[in-house]
Amino acid sequence: MSRDAVTCGGCGVSAVGAAGAVVLWGVSSRTQRHLGNGFENNGTDLGVLYTELPFVFLAGAVVPAAVWALGAWLLGRRRRSDLHA
Repeated sequence: MSRDAVTCGGCGVSAVGAAGAVVLWGVSSRTQRHLGNGFENNGTDLGVLYTELPFVFLAGAVVPAAVWALGAWLLGRRRRSDLHA
């Protein structure tokens, strides 16, 4: 597999992970309660949009990309060792 394909795959996995993390965070009952779906809008806390949302987005982008990079590195290492054997 070429280096460009691996890089493109890592970027794709990162984008899907970030979008998926934000969607899952948005539909969770805890987040819905903070955003006003509690009883008569009690407990509405819009601070979660600037305190939690950036961390959810970054974690959703970084974790899948790190796993992808680790897998690509391990596969590349395995191919090199097969060539030397």
